[in-house]
Amino acid sequence: MVIGANPPARLDKALSRDVPEGEGLSRSRLVKLIAEGAVSRDGVVLDDPRARVAEGDTLEVVFHEAEEVETRPEDIPLDIVYEDEALVVVNKPVGMVVHPAPGSPGGTLVNALLHHCGDTLSGIGGEKRPGIVHRIDKDTSGLLVVAKSDKAHTGLAAQFEAHSVNRHYLAVVYGVPDAGDPRLRGVRGVSFEAGNVLKITTQLARHRTDRQKQAVVFNGGRHAVTRARIEETFGNPGAAALINCWLETGRTHQIRVHMTHAGFGLIGDQTYGGRRKLSEKAVGAAGAEAARAFPRQALHAASLGFIHPVSGENMAFEAPLPPDMAGLIAALRG
Repeated sequence: MVIGANPPARLDKALSRDVPEGEGLSRSRLVKLIAEGAVSRDGVVLDDPRARVAEGDTLEVVFHEAEEVETRPEDIPLDIVYEDEALVVVNKPVGMVVHPAPGSPGGTLVNALLHHCGDTLSGIGGEKRPGIVHRIDKDTSGLLVVAKSDKAHTGLAAQFEAHSVNRHYLAVVYGVPDAGDPRLRGVRGVSFEAGNVLKITTQLARHRTDRQKQAVVFNGGRHAVTRARIEETFGNPGAAALINCWLETGRTHQIRVHMTHAGFGLIGDQTYGGRRKLSEKAVGAAGAEAARAFPRQALHAASLGFIHPVSGENMAFEAPLPPDMAGLIAALRG
């Protein structure tokens, strides 16, 4: 497509104005396509919705229609932390995908919720994502809030958009993110706040060569801020740590990408953790083996707080560490 005369300053707005009406692409859909790297100019991917465009620019937009997936109720046990007429808070287990997709058409949280809630889930997310307001990765455990009414969905979504939802994650990482580490002074986007709180501020965008991954960038992308505080250290000298992370923004894979950028990849993270290992000298034979064999990113959504979208009440929930992470920590302590 070709950008017409006097285009809006932003790429997403210009696309929204000039895309052929028959394509049925909303601005929100176009923003997602931009983030996915589906928009390019002269062969160069434009993955920032704020990118500048000019009259006469020829843009290529590549998208594929989603494969139809039948979303059906499935009798899958759920760990329900809280439920009322407006919402349900679930402690998602490791290995469960949040909503159906071509690669995982069944066994998802949505399939389980459809069985548990019947037809009471919010319809705003569409047939494939009823009630889903936010997500956590398949191999991340922990708390999710799901809307059972459209009013609850709208109210919760507004809080997530305003970054007012309180979300804390526990992670086990290589190394110890301490303000006294001189190496960190040279890492762009990394700083410390009072109380030895690590702050990571960057942009995040799709990886240039692996579109399934996210990458830290400083031009373009989406603003992302992560904070982390040490809860416990393991080994000698400071081989690993249990950290408490909280999000100012909620981007895909944010904690995993940010901690790796700072040099503290999550143990077990096959995508971002690299090939680091813990030595037996540092953490003992049991600790080294437990870290080496840990099969997924050591990340757990441990607490969740928000304002109830109907009653206005302050809601706060906690979920204990799952057995695999608790076992990993016990081995590292040993």
